[in-house]
Amino acid sequence: VQLQASGGGLVQAGGSLRLSCAASGRTLSSYVMGWFRQAPGKEREFVAGIGWGGGSTFYADSVKGRFTISRDNAKNTVYLQMNALKPEDTAVYYCGASSRWNAVGSEQYGYWGQGTLVTVSS
Repeated sequence: VQLQASGGGLVQAGGSLRLSCAASGRTLSSYVMGWFRQAPGKEREFVAGIGWGGGSTFYADSVKGRFTISRDNAKNTVYLQMNALKPEDTAVYYCGASSRWNAVGSEQYGYWGQGTLVTVSS
């Protein structure tokens, strides 16, 4: 499966952005999907994940209550709605596809999109 992330940009603290991850080559419903982020000089970290059907989600503590992951299997697309953004949310955001439920480690994801940059100004 090929993944294409988009929707990043520059936003002020407190603002919102919605990221999209479009899949091609194979139906997205075959995978658990996740969003990760990587800030300069830091390791890639888990942000949010969603199960095959979209009914179950899991989040990093740092984004709970602010970010929402969702998926539209008919459109082969996963979304990350980010609200109340903070400067520490600044990073390149990646979407990934995994065959494992509740996958929070990057090594558990076999497919990755190219990343989209989110910059939050204070």
